Amino acid sequence: MRPILITIASALLLAAATASCSSSNASTASGNAISVTASFYPLVYAAQRIGGSCVDVTNLTPPGVEPHDLELTPSDIGSIADADVVLYLGGGFQPAVEAAVDEAQGTTLDVLSSVDTRAAPPSVADEGMSVDPHVWLDPGLFATVIPAIAHALEEAAPHASCDLDANARATIDELHTLDTGFTQGLSNCERTTIVTNHAAFGYLAAAYGLTQQAISGLEPDAEPTPDRIAELKDLVQRQGITTIFSEELVSPKVAETLANEAGVHVVVLATLEGVSQDELDAGQDYRSIMRSDLRTLRTALGCS
Repeated sequence: MRPILITIASALLLAAATASCSSSNASTASGNAISVTASFYPLVYAAQRIGGSCVDVTNLTPPGVEPHDLELTPSDIGSIADADVVLYLGGGFQPAVEAAVDEAQGTTLDVLSSVDTRAAPPSVADEGMSVDPHVWLDPGLFATVIPAIAHALEEAAPHASCDLDANARATIDELHTLDTGFTQGLSNCERTTIVTNHAAFGYLAAAYGLTQQAISGLEPDAEPTPDRIAELKDLVQRQGITTIFSEELVSPKVAETLANEAGVHVVVLATLEGVSQDELDAGQDYRSIMRSDLRTLRTALGCS
């Protein structure tokens, strides 16, 4: 377990350095829910777990939509402007959201400012993405952003009736439990290389002793070169890899091409960048989908 300081007070200096606020927008002082606009699903999940019945969360990325490509409607921009709290990822992950945050009247938090990130490769940085944004796919690392989110909610509505500190502690405990499950579940595997559709699993791989080999880079729609496909085909055959991982929001065609050439199969490994409405209706959430990813990895890697 990776220890972190989990009280809201301990996040004060960190969050204050990265959040802008307006007390005129704090609504729970009068008994109403804190209005939170979150840029995509993992931040929606975190806000709901911490805020409980005291938050009303709007997800800017509709279910089933790839968040990298999000374009905002006038209604979305209004939601950002009017929210008590806006949660988003900076570093070029969703440029439209970053541009619209200047319109926000309430507290804003770039969640990546509260966590250690991996730099983007130069080729990706040249296109505007400065860091690898996929921190939520390592649950132990994701736990480290919870205090800053909790503080942002507390700052927007200091008189909220919910115990945000207790909720934050419980959320961190849940993420630590998930982290322990991944550590134990991936500790004894026949293979440790994962071939993924795009480079979304760098943090997860680093946390649990795996090596990620991505067909394309941090942008899921980047086209791989024929040389990259040939290189990965050779890798798959040399290492006895059985599975190419596709994902839920991106066409599997390139992954299927590689799998066909290498004589292996394709399995979906969820990135949680967007959870479908059917999954939400069935009661699926961040933890249940991450546990499903763990089972998928264990099968593909031959873990015991």
